[in-house]
Amino acid sequence: MATAHQAQDDPYHLLHRLVFKVLKRKEGDITAQFQHVLSVMSSHFSPTIEPDEFQVVEKIKKKLARQGRAGDAVRFMELHRKLQTQAVLTNRWAVLYLLLELNQDPRQKKPKTTDGTGLFGHGLASYATSTPYVPRNLHTTGHTLESDSTLSTHHSGASSGIGTGISSISADSRSRSIPSFLPTPGHTLGQGEVQSVGTRLAKLMVDSTHPNSVTSLAVPSQGQVSRRSVYKTYTEDENTSHEVPEGAILRELVYVFQGIDGQMIKYNQAEDAYRIDRQIGVPRAVRDQVHKQAELGWLHNKVRKYADNRSKDKTFGLVGQSFIAALQQELTEYYRLLSVLQAQLKQEDDLGMSDDPKSSLTLLRLAVWTLDPKHRMKWLALLVDYCKDKKGGALSSAIHSYTMHGDPDVRSLMRHILKLTAFPIRNFIDKWIYDGQLEDRCHEFFVAADPTVKDDRLWHERYSLRKTMIPSFLNADQASKILLIGKSINFIRQVCQDHSPINGPTKQPTDVLEKGQSSEMLFNQDLDGSFQEIINVVYKQTSKRLLDILFTKYKFFEHLKAMRRYLLLGQGDFIKHLMDLLEDDLAKPANVLYLHNVTGVLETAIRGTNAQYDDPDILKRVDVRLLEVSPGDTGWDVFSLDYHVDGPIATVFTAECIIMYLRAFNFLWRAKRMEYILAQVWRGQMTYARMLKSIPEMAPVLHQCHVLAAEMIYFVQQMQYYINFEVLECAWGELWKQVTGAEDLDHVISAHEVFLDTIIKRSLLDPESTRLLTQLRAIFDLIIQYQTAQEAMYKTALEELEAREEVRKVIDTRTQEGNWGLTAQEEESEKKRKADFIRQVVPSCRAQFRVLTQSYQDMVQKFLVMLTEHSDESLRLLAVRLDFNEIYKAKEPKLRSPMIFNKQRKRVY
Repeated sequence: MATAHQAQDDPYHLLHRLVFKVLKRKEGDITAQFQHVLSVMSSHFSPTIEPDEFQVVEKIKKKLARQGRAGDAVRFMELHRKLQTQAVLTNRWAVLYLLLELNQDPRQKKPKTTDGTGLFGHGLASYATSTPYVPRNLHTTGHTLESDSTLSTHHSGASSGIGTGISSISADSRSRSIPSFLPTPGHTLGQGEVQSVGTRLAKLMVDSTHPNSVTSLAVPSQGQVSRRSVYKTYTEDENTSHEVPEGAILRELVYVFQGIDGQMIKYNQAEDAYRIDRQIGVPRAVRDQVHKQAELGWLHNKVRKYADNRSKDKTFGLVGQSFIAALQQELTEYYRLLSVLQAQLKQEDDLGMSDDPKSSLTLLRLAVWTLDPKHRMKWLALLVDYCKDKKGGALSSAIHSYTMHGDPDVRSLMRHILKLTAFPIRNFIDKWIYDGQLEDRCHEFFVAADPTVKDDRLWHERYSLRKTMIPSFLNADQASKILLIGKSINFIRQVCQDHSPINGPTKQPTDVLEKGQSSEMLFNQDLDGSFQEIINVVYKQTSKRLLDILFTKYKFFEHLKAMRRYLLLGQGDFIKHLMDLLEDDLAKPANVLYLHNVTGVLETAIRGTNAQYDDPDILKRVDVRLLEVSPGDTGWDVFSLDYHVDGPIATVFTAECIIMYLRAFNFLWRAKRMEYILAQVWRGQMTYARMLKSIPEMAPVLHQCHVLAAEMIYFVQQMQYYINFEVLECAWGELWKQVTGAEDLDHVISAHEVFLDTIIKRSLLDPESTRLLTQLRAIFDLIIQYQTAQEAMYKTALEELEAREEVRKVIDTRTQEGNWGLTAQEEESEKKRKADFIRQVVPSCRAQFRVLTQSYQDMVQKFLVMLTEHSDESLRLLAVRLDFNEIYKAKEPKLRSPMIFNKQRKRVY
């Protein structure tokens, strides 16, 4: 009796009784169901639905209702409710699902699937096998499971086919392993082992799924391949007749496609590829085919490894993470296909159709189904190789280069990836051009910001372009405009302190558009000009707003005119009056010149001229600056006007620009001083010429002075004309034209810098004209020497004139008194004094002016030669005007050669 009791506690008998209780049919009608249950329990069956207990309960209830068992359905719901209140079972869903599967009739044909799980098995037969399976111990123990005679009848009726059926099932089910907790036939379970058989059976079905599966369908891991034992391990040579079944190879290929090593197909580190073990019995053709298809797993590993490594990199940025998300999306689609393939293989195993060549999955069919995924994975692997060390805009440029591919499939794949990858760039652009915000923590946007730069240098130094991060689908003009838009917004807010809204079109941020639609505008500009239109509209509106604030609120044009009037000597009456007032002070040594004294003189000059009517804000910015004193300098050498700027206008009138203005002022001030000196010389000559008529011996000297002065006056006038009209006025007219028609602040700054560069270059202040400027300053110094020499000559002549006038007065007085005018001694003394004057003073003055004349002419001649060799055509033409009567041309052969002018002219062109 004990043996009979233990036999009834055998797992097979328990399972048989469970099927009988569930179906409530006769013993002879549950053979097919019992065989199906054994098939389920002996395989790692994975449910194709999510573990939803409510859904399973509803299915059981509806099934009972369809069978007309409404009372059983109510009773089942009541029992399920009680079961929920108790902690008897830990996996209620698994047990309920097992019961539902046990109640399925395997002899009923399943409908064709429409969800893609049956790619090749649309014509497969039912789950029922051709030979029923009956446990072996049912015939060896001699005991029946129940007292019903039908079971004995069934056993005796089926005994004739048991031997063949068992052997065939054993041969067909070699690849299946019995669960470890089920004993071998003939073994009996202990009392403690019997209690949890149902729960452990259900748990086996739940735990058989792969813990690292990336899809909703269960994908076994590498560690579970050995537990499943889906095939016999073959260690014979290739030439043996014991070859590995194709189904086993297909199952391992599905794992290899995910980068999981199998028992036969493993990754070979030396060959960097998946290879079948050489000891496995596989034909060479099949082996080559498997190696070729296993390349898909190698490609998958390459893409997967890149995605995993980069997803952990916190410095990869938003663009990089979007790229990873695009790769993950492609991998998800890839895994979906593998899940379908695995479901197909499982369905074939369940139906026993794995050996049917018409409907089962084969290596050739697998190659067809993985052809497109392999092609896509190949290009993804090439892409991640090319993008290995790139991020941000450079990464998007790398992806964009692949969108030019001639293969439409590759082009479509890359455009899809670029849509997702370029979305953060579009988001960066929208925030920058609409709000001036730059949230680029990983430095992946092509606009860079330096927060350490102060507001006064915001426009010039705070923001710049990272040229390496400019995407290839944006041209240089678009990148520059995008930089200017955001820079203008920040300039208005931070420097101009204007927080009023910037009028413009309604913006369309990326959260209004879909990701693909918003980012596709960037790299689809050949066909769609929407993005270019958005940039143009926002650029014009923002720049116009900035210029309006600069021109109206901050009076940019008034400050520009003030620079022209004061620093470039455009206010003639003010400059002339200032020179008159400062003449005595500036003639002193520079070390005795004090700033407060000349500042007071400046204020006097302003009040005494039309400069007093200027804007008070302009006048308070005009100031005096004393340059660094060098030994021997006079006040003329260190005096300079200055103009103070601050706020937004300092962005245009930078410190560098002010220095250029001061250099131009010093040159113009020196040239103006020469004009002022020669004007005084001319007035002195006109005055003293009449006075010295009584000294005829001075006539040749005076004539020589007048001729030299005329040459100097002509030279300085031509230089003044050239500087004031050909340089300043022409450059000023072009500047005004450019500023009034400027589209943005950069155009204003550029036009102003070109204006200053033109002045510096044509005023001989650039490095190329250093020798010319040195020669010109030598000529100016000679003019000052000439003034000093003429004043000394006039002083001596006046002394002689006064002496002669004194003698004449004595003679007239004495004659009126009736006496002799001069005594013999006085007359002799007077003759001796005149003779000394004529013999010493007059020749000395003539020699001095002759030397000055010769030195001046030599300097001018050298200056003219330098002008003819200059690259600037206007300076070469100045040489022609300075030698209007060709007197220097007659002396200097270099000036007579036309090749110089032509050579320089060709060099310019």
